[in-house]
Amino acid sequence: MSKIPRVALIAHDKKKIDLIMFVREHLDVFKNCRLYATSTTGNLLKEKVKLELTSFKSGPLGGDLQIGSLIANDEVDFVIFLRDPLTAQPHEPDVTALLRVCDVHNKPLATNLATAEALVMEIGRFLDSSDSGKE
Repeated sequence: MSKIPRVALIAHDKKKIDLIMFVREHLDVFKNCRLYATSTTGNLLKEKVKLELTSFKSGPLGGDLQIGSLIANDEVDFVIFLRDPLTAQPHEPDVTALLRVCDVHNKPLATNLATAEALVMEIGRFLDSSDSGKE
C-alpha cells in the first residue's frame, strides 16, 4: 500500500445520503486519504463534505469500470461501495465486474455500513502507524 491510503467511494442512488453521512462522521480519516469516486457520488461529497477527490463517470456510464481499472492497476487500496440490494441496477454487469476485480486483486471491499466501519478502522490504524513512523 502507498503511504497515503487510496480509497474509492461509490454509492447507489438510495445509499448516497448514507455515504455522505458516513464520510462526514469519519472526516478525520478521509481527509488523509487519496479519494476516488464515481461522478454523482463524488460531486455530492465535494459539495456536502468539501472533500478533494478525483471523480470518474457515473456508474451506469462506465464509472464503476474506470474504478475497476484503477484496482486492477494497484492504484486503489480500499473500496467502499454502498450498494442498494433491494433495487435492480441497469448496470449490474458493471457492478459485478467491480466486485470481481476487488476479489481477484485482494482489495478490501465494504458494501454496507458495518463493513465500511471496519475498513475505516483499518485505514485509521494504518494512518496512525504511518504517523508514528515519522517521529
